[in-house]
Amino acid sequence: MIEEVKKVLETLRPALQADGGDVEFVELTEDGIVKVKLVGACGHCPMSTVTLKNGIEKTLMAKVPGVKEVVRV
Repeated sequence: MIEEVKKVLETLRPALQADGGDVEFVELTEDGIVKVKLVGACGHCPMSTVTLKNGIEKTLMAKVPGVKEVVRV
């Protein structure tokens, strides 16, 4: 499941990078929580929560069965 999560994150990275940011995979817990780090412009953007929940989390939950939530670390 980790590899599936990483593949999906790779498809999202170009959009984040276009705005000067990026996302890094940190961990996948046993209970389906994906931990990521938002870096660059995403690390301090006031809209980063929207990006995390409505973009990254929504996409991962739709494409990777077993993902329950995405959290920022």
